[in-house]
Amino acid sequence: MSSNLHPMLNVAIKAARAAGAIINRAALDVEAVRISQKQVNDFVTEVDHAAEQAIIETLLTAYPGHGILAEETGNTHGAKHSDYVWIIDPLDGTTNFIHGFPVYCVSIAMAFKGKIEHAVVYDPTRNDLFTATRGRGAFMNDRRIRVSKRTQLKDCLISTGFPFRPGDNFKNYMAMMADLMPRTAGLRRPGAAALDLAYVAAGFADGFFESGLSIWDVAAGSLLVTEAGGLIGNFTGEADFLEQKECLAASPRIYGQLVPLLGKYSKFASAGEKAALRQAGERPATAEEADETKTSEASDMPPAQDGESA
Repeated sequence: MSSNLHPMLNVAIKAARAAGAIINRAALDVEAVRISQKQVNDFVTEVDHAAEQAIIETLLTAYPGHGILAEETGNTHGAKHSDYVWIIDPLDGTTNFIHGFPVYCVSIAMAFKGKIEHAVVYDPTRNDLFTATRGRGAFMNDRRIRVSKRTQLKDCLISTGFPFRPGDNFKNYMAMMADLMPRTAGLRRPGAAALDLAYVAAGFADGFFESGLSIWDVAAGSLLVTEAGGLIGNFTGEADFLEQKECLAASPRIYGQLVPLLGKYSKFASAGEKAALRQAGERPATAEEADETKTSEASDMPPAQDGESA
């Protein structure tokens, strides 16, 4: 750990490496790992729990007055009303892990009054450590990283995550991919959103988008991206995205090209944009959207004249 780093970032690195050691030991005999299912296609293992416990113990030993928001245990640990909150995903990419597919990571972010100040994403299979502190840049293994310099979408590699939960809008995602695939050099689905964001920060991928993500999936990665010179928000380009379950990240030039393509698929798109998509046959309306469209159409009608029925 470096003496040049902020003390909180040093503690987060210590916690991430402790979790990574647990994950790497378990990966030697992954078939012996006990697995349970939170919901269909959403798995949790004893390794997730052990890694999360190691992270929380490390953080609270150093900062007992801080709050904790963790994927598996929520806010049951730490102070309940602290301005300092650690946001933890102990093993992002659990499905990859239990199949022995070596794309997963530990994600730890520290938020002060709701704003991410420090971030660590640690890939234990490659021993790659991504770190950032607000205003101090983003780093991979102590080397400064920057987002990609590519300026045309046709040259870009874009990463994403496929929907996998019951109730996810699969048709919507297929339409998004059909829109993007012909316009890019390739679309990839590695399976760990925090690592996807770290790779955007490092310039390994030019952009990333996914819906259905939780705050612990994106908190650390969001700071890596912005400190590496990138932009991150929801599909319509709004920056206040952390708890909106929509994430789009890219270098500024590519972000500007992705927002017009993906914005119409956002749950925050205008009623007109949603209606245009439905007319194009790209996705069905939800009941909520149908009501929204009716309201919008009614408001666009001219006022009734005398003697006319409103």
